[in-house]
Amino acid sequence: MTSLKDHKIGTREEWLAARLELLKAEKALTRRSDELVQWRQRLPWVRIDKEYHFKTDDGMASLADLFRGRSQLLIYHFMFGPEYTGGCPACSAIADGFNGFAVHLEHHDVAMIAVSRAPIAALQAYKRRMGWTFTWASSLNSDFNYDFNTSFTEEQQRSGSIDYNYNTLGTTPDSETGSKGRQDPLDPGDFAAMTGTDLPTYTREAPGMSAFALSDGVVYHTYSTYARGLDALWGMYQWLDRAPHGRNETGLWFRRHDEYMS
Repeated sequence: MTSLKDHKIGTREEWLAARLELLKAEKALTRRSDELVQWRQRLPWVRIDKEYHFKTDDGMASLADLFRGRSQLLIYHFMFGPEYTGGCPACSAIADGFNGFAVHLEHHDVAMIAVSRAPIAALQAYKRRMGWTFTWASSLNSDFNYDFNTSFTEEQQRSGSIDYNYNTLGTTPDSETGSKGRQDPLDPGDFAAMTGTDLPTYTREAPGMSAFALSDGVVYHTYSTYARGLDALWGMYQWLDRAPHGRNETGLWFRRHDEYMS
């Protein structure tokens, strides 16, 4: 953490001059972000003919059923494998924000859900524990997670060739906690322990999000992102990036929201 003695102290006039320079860069980044949004929307759509089946609170569902009458579907690939005793704490921190904005998306022709390979009963119990109300479907016994590169087999782990985030990795990814480019990355071993698994089991799942469109009864894959591409969905980091000391990560600093000492 930067201490007061290490940080420049200035006048209000000096602060304002520096802030205006930063504002120019922030506005340029905003304009560039707007361009990327349009670029993202221009990606070609890929028709999905393969049948996927999910278990939901209402029973079995196809991928098309998950749209629930809407034309757009956003899926968060939540790290919760069949062997986990609880959801990934990092994914849980991201999902803490879902309740608030899911209702707005659903009134704007966009269905938003989470998908994991854990059995539906485990997902339902964890939702109750966390106080969440968003839709969460189980893809257990489906190829869905594997086809969208967010789950890996033991054989893939042993082969040393994992396809994730549009790259071939020598090992399974370390979830959000070990993303390249983040200073002082958190230890994925800590997160494995918090899910009741060992590291190899924990990292057979990986985070991501995917977008789909439904038109004339046909589902199309339109977009997926992984690793640091999920940063913008992780609300608490957007706030920390504007805090005086930034992310300031030197180890495991957050827990599931019901695990903090009061």
